Amino acid sequence: MAAIAPAAELGWLAPDFQLRGTDGGWHRLSELAGARGTLVAFICNHCPYVKAVLPRLVRDARELAAYGVNVIAINANDAVGYPEDSFERMVEIAGSWPFPYLHDETQEIARTFGAVCTPDFFGLDGESRLRYRGRLDASLKAAADSDAPRELFDAMRMIASSGQGPAQQQPAMGCSIKWR
Repeated sequence: MAAIAPAAELGWLAPDFQLRGTDGGWHRLSELAGARGTLVAFICNHCPYVKAVLPRLVRDARELAAYGVNVIAINANDAVGYPEDSFERMVEIAGSWPFPYLHDETQEIARTFGAVCTPDFFGLDGESRLRYRGRLDASLKAAADSDAPRELFDAMRMIASSGQGPAQQQPAMGCSIKWR
């Protein structure tokens, strides 16, 4: 079932968290945050929207690092009801990603952020305040044209340079998070 992320109140402070990563370690937002910004992406293993944007998310994560922006991916889906979203499967698919892939097994972090779909993107400034909540680009689950505006990438570059996100933000759309 497709879901559209609601507009978010910008400026709220993201809560610190500790989640297990596919590397076997435990990671905190405060340790993974970029000096100039952090993109928290709620994704999962099976969603066709995530599968469609993943190559562009990987590309953007690599390029955003040069701006002091780190990317963190979090899977909060119910792995009992959706075995393809299990932690073991997360480990299998995340091998070459340039960002940590964390498991929100209790779904507490997704609920705290107000995440509703996969993918759901939260762009934080250098102080972990929300400055962007929107989509990666207009292509949704289709292949993007080579000249398609890179909305999320441009928003994160803006946050890195000014501490503010764009005035206009288009909502993310994807599969609904699979709640327990």
